[in-house]
Amino acid sequence: MEKKLRIGIIGMGSRGTDCFGMRLKERSDVEIAALCDPNHVRASAAAKILNINPPVYINIDDMADKEQLDGVIIASPDCCHRDCAVTALKHGWNVLIDKPLATNVADGRDIVETAKRSGKIVMIGFNLRHNAVLKRLKEIIDGGTLGKVFLAENREFYDGGRTYMSRWNRLFSKTGGLWNHKASHDFDIFNWLLGFPKPLRVTSFAAVNVLNREGIPFPVEAGHEPGPSCNVCHYKDKCPDKYILSEKLLAQWGPEAQAVDGYVKNLCMYLSDKDNHDNGMAMVEYENDIKVGLFETFIGSKNDRIYTIVGDRGMAEVSLTDRTITITPRWGGEIVTYHINKEQGGHGGADPRLVDTFCNVLRGEEEASSTAEQGLVATALGQAAEFSRRQHRIVEMSEILG
Repeated sequence: MEKKLRIGIIGMGSRGTDCFGMRLKERSDVEIAALCDPNHVRASAAAKILNINPPVYINIDDMADKEQLDGVIIASPDCCHRDCAVTALKHGWNVLIDKPLATNVADGRDIVETAKRSGKIVMIGFNLRHNAVLKRLKEIIDGGTLGKVFLAENREFYDGGRTYMSRWNRLFSKTGGLWNHKASHDFDIFNWLLGFPKPLRVTSFAAVNVLNREGIPFPVEAGHEPGPSCNVCHYKDKCPDKYILSEKLLAQWGPEAQAVDGYVKNLCMYLSDKDNHDNGMAMVEYENDIKVGLFETFIGSKNDRIYTIVGDRGMAEVSLTDRTITITPRWGGEIVTYHINKEQGGHGGADPRLVDTFCNVLRGEEEASSTAEQGLVATALGQAAEFSRRQHRIVEMSEILG
């Protein structure tokens, strides 16, 4: 029988538990050998949710003293990625870092350089690269059907993204901005689809237009301020945007866990302190006059990524939700629509494929599908977009990457 991979998970939030933990648990060739989170209540609750009983640690060094691991998955908040990854690499572990690589280029470079010195693998959790629709789109682009691509757009509608403003994602200090936390893997998809051309400059606009006090969608009664969290809010029965924590989630983020670190997962998204945006637009100019645009909104009632890719031979229009790719030739002819089969698992089946790929990489059966260097470019684009948004200017990528 093939030896089981021993994998640890660092960061036992939703991604660490419901994505990576659940998928690893399903594999007969993997042992979840350890869990690590500074909040021991949250980590212990995650183990119960997964119905496993591995050792639980509150810091990586303690885990390294006692565990022999083939690899670790880092699913901590973005601001912790640099320290977690560098420490893990120094202990000789291969690493999968859930996107983004880091909150800024300086921290990302520390990870890249540490990986080079350690000789260990760093793979980035760009799960969209594993989405079957986008994999088919890349085959179409690489096959020359569209000819030379010079223009691309992604319009992203993320209904569930409004909860960003209830949790740590709302803060620049934790994320490097949503152009990094959220959009880094959207920028990466452009890089990947287009064959990694060199990005030259970035511009962006973003704001909080809705998820503020003026946007509260119900009359506020005298003496009854909304919040502070949805579970205890006076208006929870009438607010259409309430984010109520289930019993399962309360085990990880309820009062007992809050007593350890003070973190509340479902603050009122209208009244929470925030310095990240609830909508925005960004553009990137690459070498060879390639231009891409990213539109994202966390307000609305639909979830989709809608791509348009334009080449000198044809155009592709894509919906991830409908799982369709429509090809229109430039000079007429047959318009072809591909319907991609639905796959099971998060992000349209991409999350399970991401985990499976990491396991194959650890076994030496395939190359890492996304590298730390590629993650660095995506973070650099996110950082440039944040500079542009906040400084109201076009940002040259040479300022960020040198």
